[in-house]
Amino acid sequence: MKINTDQIAALIKEQIKDYHHKIDSSDVGTVVTVGDGIALIYGLDQVMLGELLEFPNNVFGMVMNLESDHVGAVLLGDDTLIKEGDTVKRTNRVMEVPVGEAMLSRVINALGQPIDGLGEIKSKKHRPIEVIAPGVMKRESVNTPLETGLKAIDAITPIGRGQRELIIGDRQTGKTAIAIDAIINQKGKDVICIYVAIGQKNSTVAQIVEKLRQHDALSYTVVMAATASEPAPLLYVAPYAGCAIAESFMDEGKDVLIVYDDLSKHAVAYRALSLLLKRSPGREAYPGDVFYLHSRLLERACKLSKEYGGGSITALPIVETQSGDISAYIPTNVISITDGQIFLQTDLFNAGQRPAIDVGLSVSRVGGAAQFKAMKQVASSLKIDLASYQEMKSFSQFGSDLDASTVKVLRHGDALLEVLKQEQYAPYAMEHQIFDLFMAKYNYLDSFNPSLIHTILDQAYRYVNANFPSLITSIKNDKVISNEVEAGLKNALNSFIEGFKKENNEE
Repeated sequence: MKINTDQIAALIKEQIKDYHHKIDSSDVGTVVTVGDGIALIYGLDQVMLGELLEFPNNVFGMVMNLESDHVGAVLLGDDTLIKEGDTVKRTNRVMEVPVGEAMLSRVINALGQPIDGLGEIKSKKHRPIEVIAPGVMKRESVNTPLETGLKAIDAITPIGRGQRELIIGDRQTGKTAIAIDAIINQKGKDVICIYVAIGQKNSTVAQIVEKLRQHDALSYTVVMAATASEPAPLLYVAPYAGCAIAESFMDEGKDVLIVYDDLSKHAVAYRALSLLLKRSPGREAYPGDVFYLHSRLLERACKLSKEYGGGSITALPIVETQSGDISAYIPTNVISITDGQIFLQTDLFNAGQRPAIDVGLSVSRVGGAAQFKAMKQVASSLKIDLASYQEMKSFSQFGSDLDASTVKVLRHGDALLEVLKQEQYAPYAMEHQIFDLFMAKYNYLDSFNPSLIHTILDQAYRYVNANFPSLITSIKNDKVISNEVEAGLKNALNSFIEGFKKENNEE
């Protein structure tokens, strides 16, 4: 029997003609290299950017690079469980986290899984971690204050619901303390709080959770922890996951306060991922899209108009500086995205001024529009008075014989700084803040030794509240100091100061 080579060739061609259709590389891929939390995968031709991938041993990854011949993914788990040649499957869904009421009072990781030992979170709703921020037409101007309970912030750099206010300063200057005080002060104010810890120590997060529990603030708070011991991909994902939880509440018409602590470590984690994925380094080795990293996160904080439910997300991002250098790359990026910054200074902190807010460099570009009228009335001259005090103080160091007007400015400034000092975890009610600032504004404290000022403030508030309760109630309810209330407060304070001086033999 003669073999016809032409027939055999035709038969083989027929067999291999449709061979590439039988190999479906669109849904399955193979790990080429793995290490440092990064996997390079061959195949997955139809995969989406940001899509979840399923690896062996119940490890998941997220697509971050789409190259011509391979896919780069970050691993959201232990990379030692993955080896070269492993099969990778598409999930056809993007990275998402569980959301809803079930998340409240829980401590979770960046994937939305509980890490507090209190059992499973039974949430039926999930939400993608990356969504486009609400457009201009969906938003309305900030018109409601978010009270932090801190006199130095509520008076000088007020924050409105829907605002993005940066907290910036060196390490150990009280940045986290301000954020935690703001969360504690939301008790009874119908605000849901989310604290996202990025790159913090486990012990630090545990202390924060305990403080929130002690002040009965955990019931309306979600704590998300991507700690320093976890891989960089989880640190990268955490703030977006926290924001997704916040957005689910905002869409229901609720007000949310979210703290990102801190975005410096977030940028460092993203830089590590970018360099491992062979992306081009730029300034300080950060990738070119590091501005977009934070802008797409913080733009999601807003105040929705009433047609869209009227909910809001107020963002308090925290950024750490080196030796007070706010002109560094990441600080300038975040300053340009936010609506103002609260700058904490090491020298003030070491001098005992707590919170250590630098009034000259701190600003709120929005919150003044939402500030209560009563607060505006007592705080209107505060910033100018403190600026005059700082200027006079620097000049007075060179002269021993000071004129009466200089002494008056210095005494008033000393009294103001003392009034603005506040203990940690002790936020003040708005009417109490206004009362204290009223006393400072009208020079009731200038003649006293600064060490007595807090005693005087406490006693004066109790005295007025006991003998003239309608004055405090009027400020609390009307949120404005009318002429009658002003006259009544002045009469009450005059009699109190007179009595205090007699009791303490003050001149």
